[in-house]
Amino acid sequence: MELIDGKKVSQQIRQEIAEEVAAMVAAGKKRPHLAAVLVGHDGGSETYVANKVKACEECGFTSTLKRYESDITEEQLLKVVDELNNDPDVDGFIVQLPLPKHISEEKITEAIDPRKDVDGFHPANVGRMTIGAPAFISATPQGIVDLIRRYNIETAGKHAVVIGRSNIVGRPMSVLLSQKGIDCTVTVCHSRTPNMKELCQQADIIVAAIGKPGFVTADMVKPGAVIIDVGTTRVTDATAARGWRLKGDVDFENVAPKCSYITPVPGGVGPMTIVSLMKNTLLAGKKAIYK
Repeated sequence: MELIDGKKVSQQIRQEIAEEVAAMVAAGKKRPHLAAVLVGHDGGSETYVANKVKACEECGFTSTLKRYESDITEEQLLKVVDELNNDPDVDGFIVQLPLPKHISEEKITEAIDPRKDVDGFHPANVGRMTIGAPAFISATPQGIVDLIRRYNIETAGKHAVVIGRSNIVGRPMSVLLSQKGIDCTVTVCHSRTPNMKELCQQADIIVAAIGKPGFVTADMVKPGAVIIDVGTTRVTDATAARGWRLKGDVDFENVAPKCSYITPVPGGVGPMTIVSLMKNTLLAGKKAIYK
């Protein structure tokens, strides 16, 4: 069993991005600029955005953080999006989710210019990804693909089971795994799948993105399988300094001994999510997706 070290791989990619940005600037080209919009004071969002700002610094990007209180109206937030769409200095931007309940996340996402949609959530980018056209790909699925490739994990002809069908992870992950160059045969499982255990037992690769701690157990995994754990649920732990710890969707302790490769939680998929956003920002700065 080999641990897939997302922290190590993400640092390698950050360094590669930083070197490319330094070369761009030295050649007189514009430094990529990422902006983030944060509404309210959600603890998870605060941490995530702070990590994005830090990553921008490491990669040599310009970064802007726009903060707004949770009582901002949908109309006001749409105006912010429009301003960023039309700001020539901003190459890409994100509106951090979740948003307050009175604001439509769908409406905000669709208002973002696809050419600046570095989160890869706009329907135009989702559609382009689906047909294999150049696109900004959502960060977590792209990060998983990078981990698989950097560890030289064989995928052609393999049976991959994706547990979860969210628009952020499960659906795009299933599309990416089936595309040419990865060439998996993909099964998508969800809450209505009656024979999930049997399907998982057939899988060469399992991507668990269902948000239920310890959901994938050892009896669901065949020997030698590759396990990608996307879960990051906070569970109470009195022995932890913060009073909680992160737990993945996989029963790591009992599943790991059966695997050929497995991602830990934390330190597996998580670090790759932010570095994938940095990759998209670099592409946006280079105008590499939309010419």
